Amino acid sequence: MINILIAEDDFRVASVHEKFLLTLSGINIIGKTMNAKETREFLEEHSVDLLILDVYLPDELGTDLLPYIRAKHPEVDIIMITASTDKDFLVDAIRHGIVNYLIKPVSLEKFTEVMVNYKKKRLLLDSHDQLDQSIIDNFFGNPPNQKESHIALPKGIDQLTLEKVDSIINHIEGGISAEDMGKEMGVSRTTARRYLEYLISIGKCKAELAYGIVGRPERHYYPLQAPLKK
Repeated sequence: MINILIAEDDFRVASVHEKFLLTLSGINIIGKTMNAKETREFLEEHSVDLLILDVYLPDELGTDLLPYIRAKHPEVDIIMITASTDKDFLVDAIRHGIVNYLIKPVSLEKFTEVMVNYKKKRLLLDSHDQLDQSIIDNFFGNPPNQKESHIALPKGIDQLTLEKVDSIINHIEGGISAEDMGKEMGVSRTTARRYLEYLISIGKCKAELAYGIVGRPERHYYPLQAPLKK
């Protein structure tokens, strides 16, 4: 779960942000603050993963909060939202390491796109202890050059089979186990698990433990966004 704090002085706008966030899985809204003072106090008392921060707070600019947050709470990611089109705000925010910047009014589609991308990047880093250039390029959205695009997949991973697994997991509701994926594809559970774990490693799906009535919990695999309707 991603613990999110919304810092927005207009309670109606904050409610819209909250409504958008609640359409996504893996999100836990742990608080809403209405000014810089409340935001500082909340960050001191709670574990926050992501701060949705408005620029125009009544007691202080959101951008003026950034040096404090970076010094005291470097683990907190920040997405800034503002009605301003002033370039200086954006430049200041980028220099303080924000992960994204949105201009109001923000559509549900854009908000969802930004949040899904943020979750993918978190999962990509969380699933690797060691990095290579392809993972870094994936994180920053840098397209590979012509030569890099032909780099072979890891041993035991076939491109066509991988595309089939990716398609299945994005069209099924409620997640799927390696055993059920194997039955769906006509391969062994071990083979299905290998492809599913590879999709996790490149940031295309996630896994959670599903607890049944009896026996040990089973690992279920899910797309990083809501599955497509059939």
